[in-house]
Amino acid sequence: MRKLVCLLGLIFLVSLTAAAQDGPKAELFGGYSYIRSGGTNFHGWNASAAGNLNHWFGIVGDFSGHYYSLDVLGTSVSTSIYAYTFGPQFSYRANDKIVPFARVLVGGARIGAETTIAGVSVSASENGFATNVGGGVDWVASPSVAIRLIQADALITRFSGSTSTDGRLSFGVVFRFNR
Repeated sequence: MRKLVCLLGLIFLVSLTAAAQDGPKAELFGGYSYIRSGGTNFHGWNASAAGNLNHWFGIVGDFSGHYYSLDVLGTSVSTSIYAYTFGPQFSYRANDKIVPFARVLVGGARIGAETTIAGVSVSASENGFATNVGGGVDWVASPSVAIRLIQADALITRFSGSTSTDGRLSFGVVFRFNR
């Protein structure tokens, strides 16, 4: 019985490898990102790593950092938002050049603020829950490189019992491996 279970497991793993041949096994994305939160424009970066189990289903880890700074009369205020979310991604690879995708990711976020008045710095930060729901479109430039034309997400964060939903747009380059 043990040998049968091991054999079935091996067949399953081999079939996953064969199914993933229609698309890349892994994808790394990096690029510019923008969030509008509470009437403020935050600029920053977005990066993700995806492991594709077959041509339409993968597991993604998405990481981003967004920043805003303001200096008024010798007083500076800097705010940052970091998010780290994980979950499934569904891709539609019917076309060799255009690959739309959708995903629902969950994880955490950290918001921080620092102010400097007359050379004295005060800072505070808080960790919270984050959900990232959205998708995008990649244009495949070559078997190993794609351009993320757009990624649009709703970044939902919860800090101190207050929930915020902010739009996030990202653009950049996708490196594709083991096609």
